[in-house]
Amino acid sequence: KTRGGQRIEIKMIENDDDQLITFLKRQLGIYKKIGELSSLCGNEIFFIIFSPAGKPFTFGHPSIESIANRFLNGNIPVIDDAHALIEAHRMVRINRVIQLYNEVHNQMDASNETRKVLTQQITSETNSNNWWETALDQLNPRELYERYSYFSELLNLFHISQSKKITIASSMLAPTGLAEDVSTNFPPS
Repeated sequence: KTRGGQRIEIKMIENDDDQLITFLKRQLGIYKKIGELSSLCGNEIFFIIFSPAGKPFTFGHPSIESIANRFLNGNIPVIDDAHALIEAHRMVRINRVIQLYNEVHNQMDASNETRKVLTQQITSETNSNNWWETALDQLNPRELYERYSYFSELLNLFHISQSKKITIASSMLAPTGLAEDVSTNFPPS
């Protein structure tokens, strides 16, 4: 049985290999969330994490060096025109990506709603395949008319089918000239 979709109890992982694998999996998720936070809020971020083996992994925006210098030395970064222009261009691109993401997300939501509606329709049609079993006193006038239409169509199809069968049967029983000879010699004496 797999653990997909289940919550794992938060506790120290004993096996060193499992620790490393879990760290590497979670590290990518953490970087993704930090990147989203930086992009959406425009924050300057410096993040450092150490692997179980003691190796440091870092993430920084706009750069690790600028934020580390600012933190360690109390330096306020100098913003020049080139940096402001680059930052403005970056924000335009980020906003475009966010807008595209929102459009795709809305389309996905709409298609999920359509799928749900179609699934409900298919389910209700499947459940209504036995429409003739429903008690008539439980139906409203519209449903009664629908049942009448179904029965009328069924009766019409029955008549058409019977007519075809009768036509085929009568053409197979048409006299061929042998019937006269058989009737005179029947029953044999």
